[in-house]
Amino acid sequence: MWCAGVGAVVGVVFGAVARMRRGKPLHPHGTVYEAVLRRAGSPQPWAVEWLDEAGENHGLVRISRSMGLPKLLPDVFGLAFTFSGPSGDRHDLLLATTGLRPSLRFFLLPRREPFSGTYGSLLPYSAAGGLVLLAAVPLAPDGSVASFRLLAATPTGRWWPFGRLDLTGRAAATADQPVRFDPTLHVLPGFAWPPAIEQLREPAYAAARRT
Repeated sequence: MWCAGVGAVVGVVFGAVARMRRGKPLHPHGTVYEAVLRRAGSPQPWAVEWLDEAGENHGLVRISRSMGLPKLLPDVFGLAFTFSGPSGDRHDLLLATTGLRPSLRFFLLPRREPFSGTYGSLLPYSAAGGLVLLAAVPLAPDGSVASFRLLAATPTGRWWPFGRLDLTGRAAATADQPVRFDPTLHVLPGFAWPPAIEQLREPAYAAARRT
C-alpha cells in the first residue's frame, strides 16, 4: 500500500518537473548509438530464455546524464537499450550508475564520465526463478564506440555474465534523438516487475508519457 502512495507522490513531482522542462523530467539530453547485444547464455540458469540462451538483439542505446548537470560536475548516468524481439514486441532495458557490491547495488552513484563506471538496474526484476538484478560493466575499447559486459545476479548473490553490449556508432547525424524509454510498458523478455516496484515506478513514467 505504501508503495502506491509513494509512487503517486513521485508521479506528481515528475509531472511538475516535466512541465517545467517542457519535456523529459530526467535525462533531458543524451547521445544515441546503434548497438548490438550478443548473448552467450548465462552459466547460471535463471529460467529466463533471454538470459539462459545465446542470441543477438540489435537496437539503440542512449547514454545520458540524469539531472542534465554541466559536464564538469558529477551526475548519475543512464544507459537505456531498446530492441525488438522475434515477434516484433519492443523491450527496454534501463540502467543507471550504481555499484556492484551488495551494499551498493541499490544506490545511485554520480560519475564524471559515462564509460568509467558500472551500471545497474537498481531495482530487481521478477522471473520464474526469483528476483534478478542486471548490470553492465565497461570493457576496454576494441573498435566499437564502447562495450559493456552484461551481468545478472540475485539481489545479494554473485554476478554471472550472460552477454556483451557493443555500441557500434552514432544512430544519426545529431547526437540525440526524440526517443523515449519505458521499462514499465516494454518489459524485458521473460521478466515482470514485482507488484510493489510496479506501483512505485508506474506513476513517474505515466507522468513522463503525458508531457
